This record gives sequence, structure tokens and C-alpha cells, in this order.
Amino acid sequence: MRTYLIKRLLWMLPTLFVISVVSYGMMRLAPGDPIKANLLAGDAGGDGARKAGESAAAREFRRRFYLDLPWYVGYWRWLAGDPARGRGGVVRGDFGDSIVISLGTPVWRIIAEKLPATVKLNLWSFAVIYLVSISFGVYSAVFRGSLADRLFSSLFFVLYSLPAFWIGILMIILLSKYLPWWPISGLSQAPRPDETYWSALGRTVLHYLLPLICLSYGGFASLSRFTRAAVLESIRQDYVRAARARGLSEWAVIFRHVFRNSLIPLITLAAGLLPGLLGGSMILEYLFNIPGMGTLMLQALSSRDYPVLMTEMGLGAFLVLAGTLLSDLSYALVDPRITFD
Repeated sequence: MRTYLIKRLLWMLPTLFVISVVSYGMMRLAPGDPIKANLLAGDAGGDGARKAGESAAAREFRRRFYLDLPWYVGYWRWLAGDPARGRGGVVRGDFGDSIVISLGTPVWRIIAEKLPATVKLNLWSFAVIYLVSISFGVYSAVFRGSLADRLFSSLFFVLYSLPAFWIGILMIILLSKYLPWWPISGLSQAPRPDETYWSALGRTVLHYLLPLICLSYGGFASLSRFTRAAVLESIRQDYVRAARARGLSEWAVIFRHVFRNSLIPLITLAAGLLPGLLGGSMILEYLFNIPGMGTLMLQALSSRDYPVLMTEMGLGAFLVLAGTLLSDLSYALVDPRITFD
């Protein structure tokens, strides 16, 4: 196990390096200029002195953030740092400063401000998805072919086919018209002076409900079908018949024997939880005005804020690799027959 873990961790380093090189190169070579999002250089309505001052500001802006250098030199400065300017680089934990969204603010500070909203929302979303999907998946497998099985399958596939942003817009329109008191923006509001704990909790639940529904319902169909298929495969095995022959109740057989041996496909799907947990949803966070990582990514993409983009994409790549590794290691916990020696 130790040797396997060390090999996987060592392989993560060149993988992250290749991903970061390709990402930075594509961003720098893509059309668009962050100066246009930050400086109004060359305004036709200004005089000559104003134009010259703005041009000097633009040149200083490029020099400060290495935009006047070839993309590979700029990448090396971002990665290894620039001792002449007191920058440590990513290898020393310095992710640079924002060049558009919040000019000069360290990227790690921006990430720390946006991360809590995304983590809280996605934790609740994953809990809802797994609780509902596993429950209905097991039920559909145990009562295969029943009316409930057909109804659940049809309902989940209908929900899976509906785009989340369309459902979000529809709910915002309907609630704005028929329930104008329902909060449709953000995840919280400033507390009221005379508000009780339960009243504040109720308002927070209302804030979370709409984005939580949009984030969750699409996962019901796929995860419930995986659960159903895995349980159906396990329920036909000889050890299940042996457990029933020992006199165990049907639900004891299902949850103590069948479900545990059906966890491997669910663990495989769980490998994508970490990137989604910290990456957020760009469209839904923007739609519901949630100040999270998804909204930050959308702002960074539209403004060409390279340090913020590189940090978010690097974090996402690392979480994909870490989630895959944790998923592989979890197999041995579920099934003792799996080893990595």
C-alpha cells in the first residue's frame, strides 16, 4: 500500500505540471487582453497627454504582470517566482495577485473569500443527491418491475433531461410573480435586530432551497440507476441466498450483505465529488448571485485574469487527481480482497 501510494503521489507532480503548462499557454494565446478589462487606454475622447499617460499605465501594467514577455517566460515567473520583485511563485505557495477582478489582491485571499459559499452549498447538494438516489436505487432494485420502480425511473429521467439553468430561471420567474417574499438571490441576508434563531434559520433554508434543487435533481437519475444496477447484480449472488437461508430478514440481507458489496460503483462516482465541491457551478452561482468559486471562475474567464484562472484550474486538476486516488484507496476498505501490493 505504501509503495503504491508513493508512486501515485509522485505521478501527480508531472501530471499537474503538464496541465498547468497547457492551460497557461492556451490562455495567453487565446484572443482577449486583460488590459482592456482594466485600463481604458487610448480613449478617443481624451487629449494627447491623457492618451500618453494611459499608454504608460498600460505598459507598466504589462510589465508588472509579465504580459510583455512570451507566454512561456510568464509561466515560469508564475511557477518559480521572481526574486527581483519579491515573488515566490507557486512552488513556494505564492499564487500571484489578481490583475483584473481585484487589482493587486493576492489570489489566495480572493479564493478564501469565495470558497465557503461554494463548499456549504455543494456539501448539502451531495448529501441530498446520495441520500435520495441510494434510497430510491435500493428500493427500485428490491421491488424490480413494480409500479414504484417504473414511476421513479421515469421521473428521474425526465428531471435529468431538464437543464438546471432553465429550471432555475423558471423558478425565479414564478416565485417573483407569485411568492415575491421568497429570496431568490444569495445564500443569506443581514440578520434583523428582533429576529429569533428559528426565523433566521428559516430564511437561510429558503435562500438555499432554489440553488440546492437545481444542483441536485440532475444527479438523481444517474446515481439511482447505478445503485439499482449494482444492487441487482449483488442480490443474485450465492452469499445472499446463504444469508436468507440463515433466517436473516430481507432488509438485513439487503443492507448488511447486498448493499456493502454494491458500493464499488458508487465509490467510483464519488471520485468527482472533490472538484465539484470546490469548483462550484458557474451558471447556477451566477444565476442566483452566489459569491462562490463558480462566479469567480466566470469573472476570471471573461476578464482574462490569468493568476486567478491558473489557481482555480490548478486546484481543480489537483482535486480530480486526489479524488481518483481516494476513490481507489477506498476500494480496499469496502472489499478486503482488493490489495495494492
